[in-house]
Amino acid sequence: MELFHNLALGFSTATSLANLFFCLVGVLLGTLIGVLPGIGATATIAMLLPITFQLEPVSSLIMLAGIYYGAQYGGSTTAILINMPGESSSAVTAIDGYQMARKGRAGAALAIAALGSFFAGTVSTFLVAVFAPPLTSIALQFGAAEYFSLMVVGLVSSIALASGSIVKALAMVVLGLLLGLVGTDIYSGTPRFTLGIREYADGLNFVAVAVGVFGIAEILRNLENEKTRSVLISKVSGLMPTRDDFRQMVAPVLRGTAIGSALGILPGGGAILAAFASYTVEKRVSKNPQEFGQGAIAGVAGPESANNAGAQTSFIPLLTLGIPANPVMALMIGAMIIQGIVPGPNVATEQPALFWGIIASMWIGNLMLVVLNLPLIGLWVKLLTIPYYVLFPIIMAFCSIGVYSVNSNVFDLYAVAFFGFIGYVLVKLRCEPAPLLLGFVLGPLLEENLRRAMILSRGDPSTFVTRPISATLLALALGVLIVVLLPSVRAKREVVFQDED
Repeated sequence: MELFHNLALGFSTATSLANLFFCLVGVLLGTLIGVLPGIGATATIAMLLPITFQLEPVSSLIMLAGIYYGAQYGGSTTAILINMPGESSSAVTAIDGYQMARKGRAGAALAIAALGSFFAGTVSTFLVAVFAPPLTSIALQFGAAEYFSLMVVGLVSSIALASGSIVKALAMVVLGLLLGLVGTDIYSGTPRFTLGIREYADGLNFVAVAVGVFGIAEILRNLENEKTRSVLISKVSGLMPTRDDFRQMVAPVLRGTAIGSALGILPGGGAILAAFASYTVEKRVSKNPQEFGQGAIAGVAGPESANNAGAQTSFIPLLTLGIPANPVMALMIGAMIIQGIVPGPNVATEQPALFWGIIASMWIGNLMLVVLNLPLIGLWVKLLTIPYYVLFPIIMAFCSIGVYSVNSNVFDLYAVAFFGFIGYVLVKLRCEPAPLLLGFVLGPLLEENLRRAMILSRGDPSTFVTRPISATLLALALGVLIVVLLPSVRAKREVVFQDED
């Protein structure tokens, strides 16, 4: 009964006119940036962070969440129509979705992707509603040592699931942790790593770092590698799948939903991993594996369901523990902190309307997506013809205005330019910036809980291994690190992420 009471509170919050409007704006923006290749949810949310500061906390978080899972929908459109995934998690969809489009079944492929995503989103949101409260209750019993160990698990997992070299991913985490140390020491009040620049006294501007590393760097990369986009067909018809299509998609959608719901919780990009895992499973269980790569319905339905389920369940560690499962969730934590909300288990008890309002809005947003997306296919097709050199000046101006509006400080614009250059260099060096952002967000929290645990234990470091939960989490982190360092696992991992690139 308590669950129904909480959901009623959530729906009463999410169905207010303001929150419905921002949910609609979020899912439409998410679909748009998913459709336009080369922008991405992470960069878009980083750019929009400054605007959300003027909104109510629940409205801003509902909109940002809508952008994230809306992008998972939109990414399939470009994957199917022009064989260019709008989102990394849609890369697998392009394999069979584009082949279906070449056979004149683009409408059916788009409908299968949308319906599979809707079902997966609905089920995974229900899982968030069911499992979030008990996990929150467990998290309330965590002390400083447990939180430190939990963050270590998160950082190690982000290294394990990052694309590219493990050594480079580790270096990105360390760099993020170091950037998080810039500012005034919270215990002694001594400036650290500020280089004598007074603007650094309060630490690096989170928005400037995020917009620079993800937004500006992404723009520079796309300008360098812009490809000529040719839409396969100018008009999409036949959006209703046949009865045989429905029969073939049921099992893959169910399996994809289960895989995505489980893997989405893992730090480091569960939606991407879920899509690849789902495609592998479907190919292995299929009676006709030779059809994959030639337009197999299961190759569209499974991965699309998995990536959307993974996007939804990644909110579980965010809402219950205050730990980001991927870069987008790190940005959501940044938005919460700037709004004056302390991420973690106390959100559910201190601000239940916000906690349950976000969960309820996911159902509403998924319904909006399936109702709006298919009728707007014609519009998305036209948008695909816009050249990127027309888009990027608008995006740059939007970034600059947004970042400046946060503190009305010109120095922040210099910081954006600097971190944009750093982000571009990292991309050229094939260093994924996602672990950097996770390290930057978790760094101050990691340090605070480390020092608090040491103070409470009077300087005894054994407190991290004598407390059962903390010791278990550290053992888990060590186990994950050992597994990913095994030669066979590293080889398979590199093959998977080479496909993603």
